[in-house]
Amino acid sequence: MKSLHDFGKMWWGVRGIRPVEALICLAVGLAIAHPASAQVKPAGDAGGWVLSAGGTDAAYVINYGDREMLGFSGFVEADTKRRLGIEAEGRWLIFNQTANVHTTTYEVGPRYHMDFGKLQPYVKGMVGIGEFNFPYNLATGNYLVIAPGGGLDYYINRRFQIRIIDAEYQIWPQFTFGSLSQVGISSGIRVRIF
Repeated sequence: MKSLHDFGKMWWGVRGIRPVEALICLAVGLAIAHPASAQVKPAGDAGGWVLSAGGTDAAYVINYGDREMLGFSGFVEADTKRRLGIEAEGRWLIFNQTANVHTTTYEVGPRYHMDFGKLQPYVKGMVGIGEFNFPYNLATGNYLVIAPGGGLDYYINRRFQIRIIDAEYQIWPQFTFGSLSQVGISSGIRVRIF
């Protein structure tokens, strides 16, 4: 019967490698090896959220006697880096009143944006509640508001953007005297929070 030493000599002899050479190759291999990684570096548009807020001046035409109203709005946006997001806004059309008629809307909905250099066009679909103050403060009503819209932002830098234009067409389908609509534009500033 062969000893373990004889078996080792036979093994290394068959392979043509001596034990010293095998140990040197193993030591060099271990010295230059590094842990393998099964993950790739994240893409530039990897997930994550960008939270922004801002304010705008607004000019609207209400088809309740074709009133031209002025006001302001505030908004908060939570966008993903993959172009989808959510927007919530409040708009107060309280200036340039005739007979104390004014409206306030609170809306929320999805938004889709794209980036082209310093420009960021977007579209949105909002739904919410509109408050209408009737002439001479005789009554106030709350109604469903559906508001498709879109706009264009311009990057000043990573944190600040100018909202060049935000256009919205508001439909008040359950208004007291039949469907009411408002169409208007806004412009202002948008600030990235994080």
